[in-house]
Order: sequence, then structure tokens, then C-alpha cells
Amino acid sequence: MKIVEISVFHRPLPIKGAPYRMALQELTALDSTIVRITTDSGVIGYGEFCPLGPAYQPQHTLGGRAALQEICPHLIGMNPLLIDRVYDVMNQALCGSLYAKSAIDMALWDIAGKTYGARICDLLGGAIREKVPSYYAIGLTSPDEAAEIAKEKQAQGFARLQLKVGGRELQEDIAAVHKVSEALKTGTTLAVDANRGLVPRDAINLSLACKELAFIMEQPCHTYEQCLAVRQRIAHPLYLDEVIEDLNILLRAISDNAADGFGMKQSRVGGISKMRTIRDVCAVAGLPITSDDSWGGDLVASACLQVGATIQPQLCDGVWIAAPYIDGHYDPSNGLSVKQGQLSLPSGLGLGIEPHISTTETAVMNFG
Repeated sequence: MKIVEISVFHRPLPIKGAPYRMALQELTALDSTIVRITTDSGVIGYGEFCPLGPAYQPQHTLGGRAALQEICPHLIGMNPLLIDRVYDVMNQALCGSLYAKSAIDMALWDIAGKTYGARICDLLGGAIREKVPSYYAIGLTSPDEAAEIAKEKQAQGFARLQLKVGGRELQEDIAAVHKVSEALKTGTTLAVDANRGLVPRDAINLSLACKELAFIMEQPCHTYEQCLAVRQRIAHPLYLDEVIEDLNILLRAISDNAADGFGMKQSRVGGISKMRTIRDVCAVAGLPITSDDSWGGDLVASACLQVGATIQPQLCDGVWIAAPYIDGHYDPSNGLSVKQGQLSLPSGLGLGIEPHISTTETAVMNFG
């Protein structure tokens, strides 16, 4: 089997309702990139990456597409089933840009599943469960509105909530944490996520002002070093997210005892192949992780779920997908939605998602 063509498409993902607000930016729409790999046997695989706006992290849409332009010509003629070897060639073609490589990697796993007659989760060792808990992220909003959203989402079955903080007066963040905590039912867990939006002083003060409340503090500060220093002075478990950009920094964080768990974004670390290794390393260390991505449609959602289904339940803090914030699906028959706080694995081979690409939709790039 050989790769004969790689096509790259863009797909707008407007956010329904109010803008999605975080400490460092406010978003009304995202621009996702879909990669389609065609083989000489007729098997087609799909991948996707969708950075969360240009201010979230260094990854951004146009940079990812420029990276694909460098990488893709080198992959024509390769055997897509030799995923590690294809990854070697991607690394030789371009240093870094793991998020662009993640879309290629995803499409290769999709091809492998379709070729071998298996879901990706089965190729990763087998699903431990067919349904995996999701969680809901409450954007930056007033304390009262955040509490109402918390009540609404718990009624919809979410047993884990994430509350965005940062980028405003600290007292408003403290009030929001208290209000949401008051609205939590027994059994609902809370993560307070600053997305790097707090200076160390404010991260410490927020935690100490809420020390009687149970929650996880996620990525409070901008740098790894700041978070490591803050960890010794706060009253809550600490998760790292944005600063874990690859396996090397994950290993450093484990060695430094820098975190009690990790919010993992598969495109940031390089895709399904890298998440497989991270899953196994964290299992050995006994550290929980989420299986997420920054944003994206059904393809990203399925990739996150396929990995999440193979993580031991006690070490899986859930799978976040963007579906609750966007309208429509790439695949109307198999698109993923959260139901009663749970995500069900698609039944199809590979990703189990066949995105509808209109005959009038023009590829941004085409190779082969």
C-alpha cells in the first residue's frame, strides 16, 4: 500500500451562542484543517487539527498549513501502515510543528484501522469501556452565571466541570469559584483552569482564599517554572496543561513532581502515536490525564475518545470535545455528541468518522 495523494481542506467552526471566553482571548469562530490521505488501494484516511486561536499557544492555523506544505510532498509513495517510519520522515522534513504532524498521524491510524478491520482504540490495545465520561468547560463569565451553567450541565449528566478563571480581577475569580462550588452536587468534581492567565501571586491567593473548597487547579501560570514554584504554596492539587508540549517536558514534570495530573492535548504533543506513549508513561507514574484537544470537529473528537477509551478509568479524568459549543457534524450519521455526560465510541473502523466534503469544496493544498 502506498500514499498517492494528500489533500488539505479548511472547515469553519463557528461557536454557537455567546463567545467562548478564556483568560487570554475571546473567540466566536475557529478555522479547522482537515487532511485526507488517499492510498493506491482505495483506502482513505482523515485527520484534523484546530488550534484554539492565535493567542492560546504558539500553534496557529496558517502555521500548521505552512508546515503541511513542507511535510506532505515527502510522504507520497510511502506505506501508510508503517506509521512510525512515516513519522520519522515527517521529522526529517520539518523540525517541530507537532500539531500539523498530528493530523497526518491521525489519518494514518484511520487508514490502519480500516485496513486491519479494527477501531483505533483496538489497535491501541483495546477499549476498556465503550462509554467514556466527558466534562464541560464553563467559560469566563460572572460568578452567578457560572453557577447557573454548573447547575444546568450537571442536570445534563456532566460529573466533571472546568471553570475558567484569569484575565480579570482576582476577587471575581474567587467569587466564581465559591459560587460554582456551592452549586456542585455530591460526586461532581471541579477543575479551576486559568489557561496560564494568573501571575504566581494571584494563583497562590486564589487557592488560599478557597482552601476549604475541593477542586483541582489547572495550569495557573504562564511558565513551567512559575507553576512549579506555585505548587509548593497552594492548597489544592495542581494539573499542568499548556506547558506540556511533548514527551520530554512530561518526563521532566514527573521527575520534578511538578503536577498531580495532566490535561493532555493530542495535537500539541504530536497526535495519537505520541498520546499512546504518554498514556503508558502516566500509567506507570500513577498520574491521571485527560484525553483532549484544543478544539476541532468530529475527527478530533473521535481521536481523543479512541485514546481515552484505552486509559484505565481511575487515571482518565475525561475526554473533552468541542461538540457542545458548535453546530453540526462532519459525519451526520456518526458524529460525536455528549449524552448524559458520556461519549460513546463510534462503531465504524478506524476513527469511525467519514466527513462529508462537498464536491464544490476546494482543497487548500493538494499533493501527489
